[in-house]
Amino acid sequence: MNTYQPLNCDLYDYLEIACMHGYRLQVELVDGPGFVARALDTHTAASKEEFLVLQTDEGRQEVRLDRLLAITPLDPGASFGRVELAGRVCSI
Repeated sequence: MNTYQPLNCDLYDYLEIACMHGYRLQVELVDGPGFVARALDTHTAASKEEFLVLQTDEGRQEVRLDRLLAITPLDPGASFGRVELAGRVCSI
């Protein structure tokens, strides 16, 4: 896999909100087909790579944050709409 590129810090908040509310998300990937899953949590590996933990019909799945193109909450009344994530890295 390519060298990890951290997500823009401001965009990370959308992932935290999605997890906090357990939103069902339409997940779009930069390198493959999208899917629908429920946001559960985020975590950082020892290698400093960050992941979004999702629940799909097939089970739990982790997606490295720099593989995310966009997320769209599917729940009525969600606090945000489609958020594009790809190419927006943190400049720390």
